[in-house]
Amino acid sequence: MVKRANFTNFAFQINNRTAKSVQPKSNIMKQGIHPESYRFVVFKDMSNGTTFLSKSTAQTKETITWEDGKDYPVIKLEISNTSHPFYTGKNVLVDTAGRIDKFKKRYAKKD
Repeated sequence: MVKRANFTNFAFQINNRTAKSVQPKSNIMKQGIHPESYRFVVFKDMSNGTTFLSKSTAQTKETITWEDGKDYPVIKLEISNTSHPFYTGKNVLVDTAGRIDKFKKRYAKKD
């Protein structure tokens, strides 16, 4: 028969030294340091139109009607995990400011 040890107050030997366990910390979060304005927000990827619902404290004045028929604040994103090349595996540059066109125009070969 194996006896179970009580791990709340035990000592064990490591290299001929006795080490005592540390009492576990309380799992209670500190009061007054966490934001209380968490609310559901729709994030919209502007490069491909994908939307997803999550909680956030970010402020916005725009709203959108979600799939459940309720209106939620909307936060517009330039790139999300649905359009970023690292997550999609595609090497597509998302150009929202026309930077590539400006570069090509500036450094194009002149005949």
